[in-house]
Amino acid sequence: MTVTITHVYDDYEEAQDAVEDLEDAGFSASDISIVRRHSEDGDSLDRGDMEEGDEGAATGATLGGVVGAGAGLLASLGVIAIPGIGPLVAAGVLAATLTGAAGGAVTGGLLGALVDYGIEEDEAHVYAESVRRGSTLVSVRVPEARADEADRIMRQHDPIDIQERGRAYREAGWTAYDPTVPGYQDEMMRGRYRQL
Repeated sequence: MTVTITHVYDDYEEAQDAVEDLEDAGFSASDISIVRRHSEDGDSLDRGDMEEGDEGAATGATLGGVVGAGAGLLASLGVIAIPGIGPLVAAGVLAATLTGAAGGAVTGGLLGALVDYGIEEDEAHVYAESVRRGSTLVSVRVPEARADEADRIMRQHDPIDIQERGRAYREAGWTAYDPTVPGYQDEMMRGRYRQL
């Protein structure tokens, strides 16, 4: 049986490190996904965030095109335009699902893609909202026997506590992910919700 392990990171470098450590542990890049907002002015993905060779992926990918050169998942980052939320930088299984969402194959955009990917709807709302606000989602599909190992690797990189994040959003008046609300551009908005 296959299970999906998902975590959200406020620090993009931690998300990158989690992906690289999963690959180093033998988890296939084809089973790992990474999703992050990308703004036209580069606030959500700057040149310091990209691996060598990713520049073309961040600037030249078209709807449905995930491009890049080199080995590993991070080399295949592409920009996908999702109605409502705008451009996302993504790679992996979720990128393919989101490409379908952009083309109308998945209802609900990012939220629908996450639910179709196997994430429970209540959690998918918080995951989607976190991405909308500038955090990075990393997910991996693994055999059940390796689920604890994958989770341990991902937790070494300071993911948020999704339950706490959901509570913080609700205490501030949020009720559910709304793709029509613009995402945050200010780094400080993410920092308000970082786990200490």
